[in-house]
Amino acid sequence: MAKLQAISPCSSSSSNLCFSGSNRGTFLHPENVCWPKKWSSFQDMGAKASELHGHAVVHSNRNIAKASNNQAIQAVLISEKEIERSDTAPSTNGRFLRRKLNKVVLAYSGGLDTSVIVPWLRENYGCDVVCFTADVGQGVIELDGLEQKAMASGACQLVVKDLKEEFVSDYIFPCLRAGAIYERKYLLGTSMARPVIAKAMVDVAREVGADAVSHGCTGKGNDQVRFELTFFALNPDLKVVSPWREWEIRGREDAIEYAKRHNVPVPVTKKSIYSRDRNLWHLSHEGDVLEDPRNEPKKDMYMLTVDPQDAPNKPEYIEIGIAGGLPVSVNGKHLSPASLLSEVNKIGGKHGIGRVDMIENRIVGMKSRGVYETPGGTILFAAVRELESLTLDRETIQVKDSLALKYAELVYAGRWFDPLRESMDAFMEKITATTTGSVTLKLYKGSVSVAARRSRYSLYRQDISTFESGQIYNQADAAGFIRLYGLPTRVRAMLEN
Repeated sequence: MAKLQAISPCSSSSSNLCFSGSNRGTFLHPENVCWPKKWSSFQDMGAKASELHGHAVVHSNRNIAKASNNQAIQAVLISEKEIERSDTAPSTNGRFLRRKLNKVVLAYSGGLDTSVIVPWLRENYGCDVVCFTADVGQGVIELDGLEQKAMASGACQLVVKDLKEEFVSDYIFPCLRAGAIYERKYLLGTSMARPVIAKAMVDVAREVGADAVSHGCTGKGNDQVRFELTFFALNPDLKVVSPWREWEIRGREDAIEYAKRHNVPVPVTKKSIYSRDRNLWHLSHEGDVLEDPRNEPKKDMYMLTVDPQDAPNKPEYIEIGIAGGLPVSVNGKHLSPASLLSEVNKIGGKHGIGRVDMIENRIVGMKSRGVYETPGGTILFAAVRELESLTLDRETIQVKDSLALKYAELVYAGRWFDPLRESMDAFMEKITATTTGSVTLKLYKGSVSVAARRSRYSLYRQDISTFESGQIYNQADAAGFIRLYGLPTRVRAMLEN
């Protein structure tokens, strides 16, 4: 049997007690040989220590201390993964924890995945779980009964925050002002929602004294990046737990079995064949027949917009008031950002506006197909763009459009709190200061077309643009301009001839 001789704890709080077997070719499993220094004394480990053979050593941050007199010990370089596993500790049911955490704030929806994450966190990290739900306009149905579900799953608390106004004013509208569209089509509905949710999670973690945060994003998607980059930017000291990258659950059936074993009530409603994400800006659809790009989306898949063929046969006109590049009113009625977007969503959905089917490049490298419904967003983007045609000059529009591409990439990649995006946002705010006025749009069977534009800052001058004679512009001046502007073309032709 191994004997512990003259062992004193190291000063580092991450010190661990390890055993190396007498057979140098054999190494014990880390779960059986590593204990954190958090235990009150080495006597607490006596029972386990008496079962092991070999030499005991204490290590701290890769430094190995001699554990017995006049005996040489073998130092082994421990990988980063093994170092993380060395923080294990026994749980109340005899299992060994992956790491001991105090309290974790979990992004919670009440669905199957997040319902089983609650007991999984308690079982594997020995922590209290605070469920957090952000209301970003996903609808009252998804928010109904959440507290009962969370508590039944083992959570100690549910925190719900209404983030709709903040979401629209501080995230959606800046992207709208910037003209940010990812890969020509995507209006960034999910991309904009993740940083506002993650920011609120960091705030809740501070309020409840949590030392970690967790999410239910898969290891193949974009959202894991968006959540975690926000955590890093706002509180790098928070530990992040991503169950889908750690656990053995590989699908819906595994999750249901896990829930049954832990007496977790799971949703009994029929599972949607699509993976959907909804907020005040959009509704996304993925999965099922959409995974084959040769398949046309089914008519009954859409939820926010009617089929353009079934839309009213009479067009509807809508006037959007804009101040400093941001929408402020609908048909002359001033509304808060969230209320305005809700109103335009209803109008656009009725006319089948805002359907997009695209193949996009995910952050992690793979391509995916998504179908998006963004009725209000499509209308507002058209309105802002049309007003800019009046208020911005050619060079400014070109620079703004080029920056909009980078802006969209940063948002899509989860870099909302990146200094570059914030600096670009300052430029967008400055450059659109005069983009104030109104735009009237015509909505008809899925299409949006401009009917009228007005702005007191308009750079358009009818007295200059008219084909009639004017005093400001002398048409004869164009001859000299054309000769100078076309000089490189003339020189090249002379050389070739």
